Amino acid sequence: MKPAAFSYFAPSTLEEALEILQSSDLESRVLAGGQSLVPMMNFRLARPEALVDINRIAGLSEVGVIDGHLEIGALARHARFERPVTDGPLGILLPKIARQIAHLPIRLRGTFAGSIAHADPAAEWCTLAVALDAEIIARSVSGTRVIPTAAFFKSIFTTDLKPEEMIVAVRLPHLGMDWRCGFEEFSRRAGDFAIVSALACLRLENGRISEARAALGGVVSRPVRSLAAESVLGGEKPSPDIFREAARRAAAELEPLGDIHGSPEYKSDLVSVMLRRALEQALTP
Repeated sequence: MKPAAFSYFAPSTLEEALEILQSSDLESRVLAGGQSLVPMMNFRLARPEALVDINRIAGLSEVGVIDGHLEIGALARHARFERPVTDGPLGILLPKIARQIAHLPIRLRGTFAGSIAHADPAAEWCTLAVALDAEIIARSVSGTRVIPTAAFFKSIFTTDLKPEEMIVAVRLPHLGMDWRCGFEEFSRRAGDFAIVSALACLRLENGRISEARAALGGVVSRPVRSLAAESVLGGEKPSPDIFREAARRAAAELEPLGDIHGSPEYKSDLVSVMLRRALEQALTP
């Protein structure tokens, strides 16, 4: 199929792009990689009246550590993260995740921030953002807004982003050397969206877990943290038994949405298995 008719804008500055988003009477969408938006337009699942292509705007592809955070610009492509972009546990974690995203042509064009804006509950970067309490930096003509991920993701393909705003960067906390992280996902074929994904980050002090993050994607209408699993892990010594119990609690806490890929019961089993594996991976040298 072909997309419905739309107007196309290709601003060369951020200010110009924001002016278009603010002043246009048309329903506008920002175009970066287009790896999710364009297929939806072709199937007429999305019908924006205007596209604002930001690929000519300089400075939006930068990735770097600023004030203890890894700041990822709006045009940083998925493939950028297949190799470490920083040091420490975060530098190890990002390539693990990036290599499981779709196929190479999509990773070469799609963007980290675009995945966040699209808000597919099964998207790997959305699960990461929730796990690490990322900050979404949104700009409009009126100014800059910093949105915590707890408030950003609302439901399937639905976020707190306003029509006149665009994401200019995403900030991830730069994890210290006392953190260990693991990521696991299950999909039918390599390159498919995950049916269930799990990300576990553990902070270790004196042989015990002083802080735990357990996030799951593809289970409910948005990526979520499992507070039940985290409460089990906190203060405990890492062990197969405690990992199994945390995974069991996560599966019991959530009510998965059934779809063509599996029933709620099937997904609940996957939650338990994927989270246990992610926790075990986090402690694997």
